[in-house]
Order: sequence, then structure tokens, then C-alpha cells
Amino acid sequence: MTALRLEATLTWLYAAGFGVATVPVAVYLRRRGRLPTFFGMFEMYGGPWWSRYGHRTFVWLLMAFLLVTAVAAWAAWLVWNASMAGAILTLALLPVEACFWFGFDLPIPKAIGVLRVILLAIGWSALG
Repeated sequence: MTALRLEATLTWLYAAGFGVATVPVAVYLRRRGRLPTFFGMFEMYGGPWWSRYGHRTFVWLLMAFLLVTAVAAWAAWLVWNASMAGAILTLALLPVEACFWFGFDLPIPKAIGVLRVILLAIGWSALG
């Protein structure tokens, strides 16, 4: 059960840190026509999709990622409550999330995703 709760908590932190952050990034992009930087080091969400798509499409991609992370957060709530459906939803969403991680070039969520799968595997027997 502890592994499931850790997975859920990790998912909520990821969704809050990377999903919710898409809103100010999208607003910044719409107002200034460029992506904000992270302490001047790199453009936030500036992966291959940034150079491939126009600003309007990119904002829609950011909002789609927000939606996907919101569903992942809901699935985490189900996992917290030891729901098999939540675990299956989490596993089904991970490939979709991974598309966004690669498209936005987000290295930290890739590592978090691997850890989430490991924690689900450890806690699988506790699912109801």
C-alpha cells in the first residue's frame, strides 16, 4: 500500500509541477511571442515541438498536456485508494504522457514516469 501512495504522491507532484505550469507558459507565449526561460538557462517546454509548430498550435499542445496531467492526477487519486482501474488508467496514460515529455523535451518527467511504473509494480498486489 505504501508503494501505491508514493506513486500517487509522485504523480500529483509531477502534475502540479509540469502540468499546471503550462498555463503561465501559454499566457507568456501568447503575450510575448516567445517561451519563457528557466532562470535564463533554457526555454521552458522548448523541445522539438517548439520549432515544428506555430504559436497557436503550441499553446493547444500545452493545454492538451494540462488535460492529460489532470487525468493522471485523478488516476493517482484512484491509485491512492487502491483502485485497479486507477492503476490501469495510469499505465494507459503513460505512453500519452511520454509523447508530451519528448515533444516538450522534459527530462525530469521521464525519470518520474519510470519510478511511477516501478512503484505500481511493487504495490500491484495491494490493488482491489
